[in-house]
Amino acid sequence: MKVLGIAGSPRQEGNTCALLQEALKGAAEAGADTELLFIPGLKINPCRECGGCDNTGKCVVDDGMQAVYPKLRDADHFIVASPIFFGGVTANLKAMIDRCQCLWVRKYILKQAFSAKTNRRGVFISVCGGKKTDFFQAASLTIKAFFITLDITYDADLFLPGIDSKGAITKYPSAIRDAFKLGSGLCG
Repeated sequence: MKVLGIAGSPRQEGNTCALLQEALKGAAEAGADTELLFIPGLKINPCRECGGCDNTGKCVVDDGMQAVYPKLRDADHFIVASPIFFGGVTANLKAMIDRCQCLWVRKYILKQAFSAKTNRRGVFISVCGGKKTDFFQAASLTIKAFFITLDITYDADLFLPGIDSKGAITKYPSAIRDAFKLGSGLCG
């Protein structure tokens, strides 16, 4: 079983990435092969809506996203993590998601399966500097739409408001335990 962790935070050592790594540790201890994909480290251009994928279901833009598509195709389960930036996921993660427009075309226009994998599940981890829990709504809708396009069931989420300064997550050991359980739960 392959679990792909998708890190949308620009801070590789930040709170969101710490939770993602803990979730991946939980998945690994439950027997999964895990991989961390650090999206801000890749050169991914935004979708141009050029129509280049309309007949093939393949994106014509040649950049870092070409290495991401096989990972999205081959994973059994997914852990997506992003802090909240202005009510949504980070720009890096949103660019990656938008570049899955070709997969939307493949599924809904061309009626072709993207992955032979079945019963794929995904979870979403997010932190927010603000204390209001409604800041997570728009981001979770984006992740749900991404998952639907890739035939992934949105299984669960872990939302933590009021986590802002670097390293603040270490003051919340229960959140770290919850992230571990979220990852191990994907493999059960």
